[in-house]
Amino acid sequence: MIRRKCDPQNAFEGGQSIPLETTHSDLTGQCLIAMPGMGDPRFAHAVVYMCAHSDEGAMGLIINKPNDELRLGDLLAQLELAHNETHASRAVYFGGPVETGRGFVLHTPDYRSPVATLEVTETMSMTATLDVLEELGAGKGPERFVMALGYSGWGPGQLESEIAENGWLTCPTDHALVFDTPDTAKWETALERIGVPALALSAEAGHA
Repeated sequence: MIRRKCDPQNAFEGGQSIPLETTHSDLTGQCLIAMPGMGDPRFAHAVVYMCAHSDEGAMGLIINKPNDELRLGDLLAQLELAHNETHASRAVYFGGPVETGRGFVLHTPDYRSPVATLEVTETMSMTATLDVLEELGAGKGPERFVMALGYSGWGPGQLESEIAENGWLTCPTDHALVFDTPDTAKWETALERIGVPALALSAEAGHA
């Protein structure tokens, strides 16, 4: 796991533009499942929730790679934000290799930032502005959430090419997979949803 100290000047504000506009194509709101033979260790056994997918590219957050050395309370302290114990022990995830000093919160739609919140689907939203952290620090904000640093991004046609080359499988998702399934079980659970035995897939990769 890559460990990076969050830069308060970059997290949740500024940085490069990301493809937040979406045409609600087939993969928006679904999950990508990394195939064993992908080759990029940063995505080994990754499950990526897709926040946006259009002809202009794609953007998603890895939801099963928590940073073992960083908790939400630590992040709030680095950002010099007030925080109580309500969410202090919550995990901070490695969302992807792009802009790893920038924060993203995937959450239930009961919270909406007055600045900007992306409505991914009717049941899931994503906010990358500082105010959501202020709310979480106060023990408020969305009822359920995944806090990530960095995101996974693809240029036009890049994700489609990776899928065609068997780098990814796709599966439908819901709150149970994102919020309730243990991180260590999300990859196998996602595969089970599309009828792919994880053991068989891993064995096949091992003999490739």
